[in-house]
Amino acid sequence: MLMVVYRHQYLPLCVPCPDHPQHQASTIMYVLVLNCGSSSVKFAVITPEDGANVVVGLGQRLGSPQASLVWRQGEAKDEVVMPGADHAAIISAVVERLRGAGMLAKLAGIGHRVVHGGSKFAASVLVDTDVEARISSCNHLGPLHNPANLLGVRLGRELIPGVPQVAVFDTAFHQTMPAKAFRYAIPEAWYQDHDARRYGFHGTSHRFVAQEATRLLSRRSEDCQLITAHLGNGCSAAAVLNGHSVDTTMGLTPLEGLVMGTRSGDVDPALVGYMANRLQCSADKVIDQLNKNSGLQGLSGVSNDMRTLLAAEERGDTRATLAVDVFCYRLAKSIAGLSAALTRIDALVFTGGIGENSRPVRQRTLGHLAALGFACDPVANQVDGRDTHQRISASGSRTVLVVPTNEELLIARDTAALVAGR
Repeated sequence: MLMVVYRHQYLPLCVPCPDHPQHQASTIMYVLVLNCGSSSVKFAVITPEDGANVVVGLGQRLGSPQASLVWRQGEAKDEVVMPGADHAAIISAVVERLRGAGMLAKLAGIGHRVVHGGSKFAASVLVDTDVEARISSCNHLGPLHNPANLLGVRLGRELIPGVPQVAVFDTAFHQTMPAKAFRYAIPEAWYQDHDARRYGFHGTSHRFVAQEATRLLSRRSEDCQLITAHLGNGCSAAAVLNGHSVDTTMGLTPLEGLVMGTRSGDVDPALVGYMANRLQCSADKVIDQLNKNSGLQGLSGVSNDMRTLLAAEERGDTRATLAVDVFCYRLAKSIAGLSAALTRIDALVFTGGIGENSRPVRQRTLGHLAALGFACDPVANQVDGRDTHQRISASGSRTVLVVPTNEELLIARDTAALVAGR
């Protein structure tokens, strides 16, 4: 049976599991969170009840002579070079370490980040053969990510048999968007026959921070209207109405929407054909440039890292200033546009690496939103990182919050709830 999780309703983890008798002991249980990319494996062992990261790590540069496994447990950290290691070698090494640390027998489940669930998945699900097949049927929508995500699922089943697995989708949270928000004004056959529509991404982050913001505002989830801005190397914003996404800035792919680290965000669609003609190259080559050499990197010619650009701006680099200005203006413009999906704005929420840590970006963005009643308190805006949840809006302003995201914890909690409820 497939069970759907819409909110943080966490059930006890110490329940008997007929597929895995070791789980019958009434002890603290762990969830292994896996995020398999094309050339990396991010992982964490989390106790969902208190959100503690017991282990975090990364398998990186897979398939190369420099492949390695980084492992952090408490204050201890080590890195093992594993030349030529692939996903299977890295995950096998992780499993053996967990077994040696006595954690493997305490795994309640394995939670997988899956990038694209298309319109087939509106929530996290327990993985079975049918779910795997449906994820695979979305591979044409996420060709760079879904096959690697599925590989993680298959390796989890082979290396840790009997432990239930859960798929948590980047796109699922946005499946509540109405047709007026997710449809493109394109020929109907493109949508019906080829799945061409807006899907949105960063759903786990938007869902997590929306729930946190609702709690911080002491509002009921069914009566809270938010705009959430996830800002990192990839960026997106979303309108969240009573706990449900009703619009977002990313579309068919993560290229649509805001200016990002190396992605252009919105451009005139005719730009692709225009530049293909001017450069005498394929449309795919132009799209590759829009994904990998545009955004902050393309505008500045310096870096895709906001910290580097702000430092360059202080030294008088005018292209760095332009890049930051475009980023903040386009973000503010999108936030204003998302307000059309709501009847009021209870709070604007910044999250992600830039959203949580870049004071100038927050202040400059809010400076463009005076017409919506937003203003920044420069003293409160000195907050950084994961130290605290912070209200940074000035007196008389609409509420602005900085809320640290934790996608791994959301995946772990969804996994725990589904495993306990099955």
